[in-house]
Amino acid sequence: MKHALLTAAAVATLATSAFAQEITLGRFFGACEDAGTDTTASVGEACIIQSIINAADAEIDGVSINTLPTDWGNYYDQIKAAYAGGTPPDVHVMHRHRIPEFAGIGALAEISDDLESVGIDPNDWSENALAAVSYNGGIYGVPMDFHANLWHVNMDIMAEAGLVADGKPVLPSSPEELLEHAQKVKEATGKDYLAADFAQFPIGVRLVLALMWQQNANIFTDDGTATINNDAAKNAVTAITQLFDAGLANPRLNYADSQQAFLNGEAAILVNGTWVVDFYTAEAAKSEVGLDNYYVADFPTLFETGATWADSHMWAIPSTLEGDKKMAALKVLAFINDHNIDWARTGHMAVCTSVVESDAYKSLPHRDEYAGTAAIARDTPPSERYGAIQDVLNRELQAIWLTGKSVDDALSDAEIEVQDLLDR
Repeated sequence: MKHALLTAAAVATLATSAFAQEITLGRFFGACEDAGTDTTASVGEACIIQSIINAADAEIDGVSINTLPTDWGNYYDQIKAAYAGGTPPDVHVMHRHRIPEFAGIGALAEISDDLESVGIDPNDWSENALAAVSYNGGIYGVPMDFHANLWHVNMDIMAEAGLVADGKPVLPSSPEELLEHAQKVKEATGKDYLAADFAQFPIGVRLVLALMWQQNANIFTDDGTATINNDAAKNAVTAITQLFDAGLANPRLNYADSQQAFLNGEAAILVNGTWVVDFYTAEAAKSEVGLDNYYVADFPTLFETGATWADSHMWAIPSTLEGDKKMAALKVLAFINDHNIDWARTGHMAVCTSVVESDAYKSLPHRDEYAGTAAIARDTPPSERYGAIQDVLNRELQAIWLTGKSVDDALSDAEIEVQDLLDR
């Protein structure tokens, strides 16, 4: 039997891996098996984040990262189960709106005194980014982005309907104009005006929220009073359902179907987030894709005040991490923070001032088309019950446009349930 001789470098590599701190990392964003380690070349959320993680695994001395990708739809159920079982990921992604729920029960580590040790400067984060990861005066994560709902536009369909001026789409400025524009698109092209996921994830909730905020209203107050069954909510819902009633939008599309309809050139507008700008840009460049002339627009103002749904992604670690394991997890957070420009290629808005002011960020595709989004980004007041509240709203709104439940009954039932959640 022949024995291969190990080189000194191979022995060193084996020794390093044997003593490396293994960090489990929980994330959504989808799977990407061939992301590699080049953080500048990958396309789309799944592959961009995985390339950053792969690069961290390759470049951080003494740290090995085991990625645990999970479907977005049941991510928080799995994270909660992992915490309950005492086995949460050492690093995991979260949304801003979930911090009160997890930090409020002591599950997340407060890391304000740990940031400097791994080279993270919170002074480089924007004011909103710092607020996104703060709770009761402490810092409970490292922010990664701002993401918001945008209007993704098929300029060819809009041009055919006469809704392009000076190279930009003409967007509605009232519910009445929304209906008028949708009718123009249908008459000129036979296509739907607007597509969105109304039947699965809470994209419809985010639409209604945006239109309520545009009327200077919200679904609950800072003191915990539900405010859903009112004129502002009815106006918001009616602005959307008028399109369904007139056959100008399809309420039965789920996330994948609505996205495919837009890429196939079957809808003038898709309401979706910042996270798909990079992906749609790449798809529009393909000859076999129905979308050719792609534009990204700020969410239009249909009522008094500009507003769109927005949130933040952040990375957190469990409060139970200690010693070398905690330091390894913090190094992973620092690596992701250092690659904020790479993550911003998805279409998300960067959180580091140094990145936002860079030429590399300003030159990203379509960025100037939705530069106004940051100024109109809105959210609900913080609540430990946000997830459950969102589920209630999604169920009741879908009952309106999928089963014919009356708007009054749906909003009344939603307000009662949300108030019960807020009172717990």
